Amino acid sequence: MGLFSFRQELAMDLGTANSIIIMDGKIVLDEPSVVAFDVRTGDVIAVGSKAHEMYEKGNANIRTIRPLRDGVIADFNGAEKMIRGMIKMINKKRSLMGSSSLRMVVCIPSGSTEVEIRAVRDSSERAGGRDVYMIYEPMAAAIGVGIDILAPEGNMIVDIGGGTTEIAVISLGGIVKDQSIRIAGDEFTSDIMAYMREAHNIRVGERTAEQIKINVGSVLQDLEEVPEPYLVWGADQMDTLPRKIMVNHHEIAQCLEKSIQKIEEAILRTLEETPPALYSDIVKNGVTLTGGGAMLRGLDKRLTERFGIEFHVPEDPLHAVAKGTGVALKHIDTFNFLIR
Repeated sequence: MGLFSFRQELAMDLGTANSIIIMDGKIVLDEPSVVAFDVRTGDVIAVGSKAHEMYEKGNANIRTIRPLRDGVIADFNGAEKMIRGMIKMINKKRSLMGSSSLRMVVCIPSGSTEVEIRAVRDSSERAGGRDVYMIYEPMAAAIGVGIDILAPEGNMIVDIGGGTTEIAVISLGGIVKDQSIRIAGDEFTSDIMAYMREAHNIRVGERTAEQIKINVGSVLQDLEEVPEPYLVWGADQMDTLPRKIMVNHHEIAQCLEKSIQKIEEAILRTLEETPPALYSDIVKNGVTLTGGGAMLRGLDKRLTERFGIEFHVPEDPLHAVAKGTGVALKHIDTFNFLIR
C-alpha cells in the first residue's frame, strides 16, 4: 500500500448552470459550468468563472461551451475536461490527487436514462474518480434542507435547477413518485430573450437575459417588495443601433407564464399519483422549493394559492442539492439508494 497511499473524497453537484464541489462538509468550489478551449490546439484555456467571462465573447480562436444541457451531459469531452479542471482548481489550495484514490458522489436528474447515467459515471472516472456513486437530485435536495428521508413519512421536493425541474415525493429512503421536466432556469432565460425580441425589438444574449431574471424575475404581477426596473442595452433588430430599455417585473411575470404553468402541471400530476397516506403527510409538512428557480419572486406564494398546500423556500435553496450530496458522501455505507 505504501505510506502515501490514501483516499480522498468529494461530492459534486454537476449542474447545468453551476457546478459545486464539497469536501469535508464545506463548499470548496462554486463555479459556472463552462469550459473554454483553444480552437487551434484543443487545449483547455479556462474553466468556471474565467471561462464564463469569455462566454458569448470569444474570438475565432476561442470556443466556450456549456457541456451540460437540460441537466445531463451534452458534450462528453467537455464535461470530462471541466470536471478535471475543477478538481485541479482545488489542488491549488489542497493536496488532493497525488497517489490518492478519489471517491466521488455526483448528483443526477431523477429522469436520467441509463445512457445519461453512464455518461456521468464515465466522465467522472476519466477525470480521476476511482469510486463513483450517484444520487438523484430531489433526494439530495431533501437531505440538504434537513428532511429525514429515511422516516416513514411523505415529503415533497420541487427542485428548479438550470436544466430541469425535479419533483419528487420521498418516503423511507426512496422516491415514491417523481416528475423530471426540462423546463427550468435555462428555459426561463430563453423566454426572456424571446420576449425582448418580440416586445422591445432588441436582441440580448444569455448573460443579459440571466441578469434580467436575477434583478426583476417574478411570477406574480403584485409583489409585496417590488424590485427596481432594470436597465437593458441591446441592438435594435431593424437597424442594429443601440437601444436602452427599462424592464420591470410585470413584463417578466408575463413572459414566464407559460413555463411556470408547465411546472404547475407537473406538480399536479405528481400529487395526483401520490398515495393518500403520503398526500396527507405532504399537506401537513408542506412542499419545499429548492434550486435557483425557487428564488423567483412570488413563486412560493403563487404555488401555495394554486394547490392549497404551503410551499416554502429554505434559507439557502441554491446550495441545497450540493449540501445534500455532501451529506450522502459521509453516509455512503448506510444510504443504500445511492447508484453505483
